[in-house]
Amino acid sequence: MSLEYWFMFPVSILIATVAMATGVEGATFFTPLFILGLGLPPDVAIATGLLTEVFGFASGLFAYTRRRLIDYRLGGTLLLATIPMALLGTWVAGWANPLLLKAILGVALLVLAATFLRGFSHERVEALEAGAVPGDPKAETQLVTASGEVIRYTVCNRTEGLAIAGLGGLFIGMISTGQGEFNGYYLLSRCKIPGKVAVATSVLVVAVTALTASISHAARLAAEGGPGLSTALSLAVFTVPGVLIGGQLGPLVSSCLPQGVLVRGMGGLFALVGVLMLGQAFLARG
Repeated sequence: MSLEYWFMFPVSILIATVAMATGVEGATFFTPLFILGLGLPPDVAIATGLLTEVFGFASGLFAYTRRRLIDYRLGGTLLLATIPMALLGTWVAGWANPLLLKAILGVALLVLAATFLRGFSHERVEALEAGAVPGDPKAETQLVTASGEVIRYTVCNRTEGLAIAGLGGLFIGMISTGQGEFNGYYLLSRCKIPGKVAVATSVLVVAVTALTASISHAARLAAEGGPGLSTALSLAVFTVPGVLIGGQLGPLVSSCLPQGVLVRGMGGLFALVGVLMLGQAFLARG
């Protein structure tokens, strides 16, 4: 192992904090950084990004569990689609063109960003902040947080949710990112679930799905041999402690953000990541 990647420790704290506050995978940032900034091969970058992400989301999952913000029934339903699709994605990654996949995801993220940035009225945002949805006084789901706050909401079309989350699982298996973004689109934009619950539930889904995908990618790296696994471990020495710290800071940041800021912030984040994905594909192709 090498100590040359020491600077990734503070970088990992920042990335994990943002990821935990929004429910978006840390690998969304780590993988492009590893490829463009560190010059790692895509397969090593993807495996390392997923490995790092698993620890970060496990830390955040513990924090959200203590706050009782996770809808386990909803999360378990989405995992029925994301786990098998993630395994399919890791298999597809073995022969598909990763540049094409990154370009497709980049375009998808820009579309989602536009939906987030223009799809919420002031009245809707205020209602979400209050934990209710106009016209739905008898919400189907009620959560009582550790602080005693009562959050009521109704989960919309679950079949649609399985399809959207499953697509995210396919992408996370193929290129290490996409699950959190598609979860956010379904939970926040389509179902209008209160932000704290949506983010916490997304963290559960991403954590389990990323673990599934990371085991598959790590097994392939080990089977191939070469320096890939050693490089991944050299990075993990610094990224894993960083994301463990950031995983605890993220939920605190999320709880302090108003719903309107969260929604618009997610839209801006999706736009940024979409541009980065498209830029990465274009630069690699050139």
